[in-house]
Amino acid sequence: MRILFVSAEAAPLAKVGGMGDVVGALPKFLRRMGHDVRIFMPYYGFIPDKMDVPKKPVWDGAAMFQSFSVFETVLPGTDVPLYLMQHPSFLPRRVYGGLDEDWRFTFFANAAAEFAWNHWKPQIIHCHDWHTGMIPVWMSPDPDISTVFTIHNLAYQGPWRWRLEQMTWCPWYMQGHNTMAAAVQFADRVNTVSPTYAEQIKTPAYGETLEGLLSYLGGKVSGILNGIDTESYNPATDKYLHQQFSVDTIEKRPANKIALQEEVGLEVNKNAFLIGMVTRLVEQKGLDLIIQMLDLFMAYTDAQFIVLGTGDRYYETQLWQMTARYPGRMSTQLLYNDALSRRIYAGCDTFLMPSRFEPCGISQMLALRYGCVPMVRRTGGLVDTVSHNNPIDNTGTGYCFDRYEPLDLFTCMIRTWEGFRYKDKWKELQQRGMRENFSWDLSAQKYVNLYSDILGLPPEETAPEPEPELIVGKG
Repeated sequence: MRILFVSAEAAPLAKVGGMGDVVGALPKFLRRMGHDVRIFMPYYGFIPDKMDVPKKPVWDGAAMFQSFSVFETVLPGTDVPLYLMQHPSFLPRRVYGGLDEDWRFTFFANAAAEFAWNHWKPQIIHCHDWHTGMIPVWMSPDPDISTVFTIHNLAYQGPWRWRLEQMTWCPWYMQGHNTMAAAVQFADRVNTVSPTYAEQIKTPAYGETLEGLLSYLGGKVSGILNGIDTESYNPATDKYLHQQFSVDTIEKRPANKIALQEEVGLEVNKNAFLIGMVTRLVEQKGLDLIIQMLDLFMAYTDAQFIVLGTGDRYYETQLWQMTARYPGRMSTQLLYNDALSRRIYAGCDTFLMPSRFEPCGISQMLALRYGCVPMVRRTGGLVDTVSHNNPIDNTGTGYCFDRYEPLDLFTCMIRTWEGFRYKDKWKELQQRGMRENFSWDLSAQKYVNLYSDILGLPPEETAPEPEPELIVGKG
């Protein structure tokens, strides 16, 4: 199958959230399965700093009365062909933001459609989030090109219909009050990044005013859990760690904790309960809960806390103020740094993720991979990836709470802090988490079956595991 991924992000070149991880990893696995998968994304101003790009474009096109060029290269560390769409509007050294965000990405979607019609024609265009939401609308009359639309975060729905009509061609048959609403109606299939989130978005609590439409679409909406790149994120080979380790050599892991404490200015203490958080600092991620109860938790325990991320100025300021109150116990790093994030996963005792909603979440899977026990709220993809620790039955991989309330979070954190004292059980909990398999192999197979269903092809069969040979002993 010929599949074109169209996305605003693709790790490691441009990554803001989980969408970048998906687009950077999934095509690699699909190509290994024999499919011709390629990526189309904007040529941001910072990309030449990260890789060499050919000087001559492979194609020049026009959309929305603007000319653009497309450069062909390969996604770093893979064999996936990468098309970079160049236009002055993408020269600023940022992915999102700016007053022209709606126009830029609507133009980008239009350019991708022209590219698919005139240069490289796929059988399926896999669109990601509202930035590509108009593509299913434009492609719907085309019998040769089908579309899959993936919702990574329903909270961001793109420009309203009246704004779209000012900027671009809205066909007479188009329905929907904004880009996201139009996309889910006209895509051949709609999927989200976890089975639980696929059901939650059909309810008023999570549907962001689209719950009625998503319920109406019914069987067209499915959920496929994201994976993680287990080759890149491997504590046994990760070059960014102070001390590499594996599930069988987990006794080496504490060296990373000491190195992390030294790096971010925390008191060096291997027995201190170290909590980590790598996140966008936005309301969705549960920061309101943390701000309300962190003082109480810090007063009650000897815990240390490190936060890495950027976001809303309000949350950045609140965390800075808290850090000033707890010198040596709290560190706030207002930046995005992939190397430091890996050291947080490998050095912290527990990983905090109290999200108000979470379509899938990548961080909790990375934390499990690195032996960092997650504390999560049971919502969206967190339900599908983290189970509550039961030390009696030796089951579960983390600590969970249900209600979006400060007291529920506080109780969960106290339970985790107390669990940390029982070192043998804690080590078993870490090892159970590290043995979880969140590789892309299984998810990639589900995506292939989704594409095959759209094209009317039979689902691809996975090779069955060989049955154990029966050995009959001598009488």
